Amino acid sequence: MRRGGATSADVVWMESALRLARAAAVRGEVPVGAVVVREGRIIAHAHNETVHRRDPTAHAEVLAIRGALDAVGEDRLIDATLYVTLEPCAQCAGAIILAKVATVVFGAWDNRAGMAGSVHDLLRHPRLNHRPEVIGGVLAEQCGELLKDFFRARR
Repeated sequence: MRRGGATSADVVWMESALRLARAAAVRGEVPVGAVVVREGRIIAHAHNETVHRRDPTAHAEVLAIRGALDAVGEDRLIDATLYVTLEPCAQCAGAIILAKVATVVFGAWDNRAGMAGSVHDLLRHPRLNHRPEVIGGVLAEQCGELLKDFFRARR
């Protein structure tokens, strides 16, 4: 895994995900945003909607993956990149693997639930039939501060 070895394109797409995360915070949602990029353009985007939908599975990654699959009319995203502001959890890692997302780029590390190296590395588990490329720590400081500020305001 490349840690923080972001390209300029990675930064641009992560900034898009950060804008979505900020929109989630305004709605009272945990500020996580995600975009799916294919052939140099965003084909789907989402932010957390667990509160709004009353659905604990409505994470940004899952919603963005569903939108991307609908957009391409396929059941796989083998040539797409998912940008997300927080390291994916187990649920989201499962969705990423099942959708066969080619690359995952995330911002902040999640030492409590992260499945791309923090708690465990489900995304690259050797027994799984699909292991995406993973790039962690892109705009990690900005992504992490947004989360810290959100939770600090709730205390």
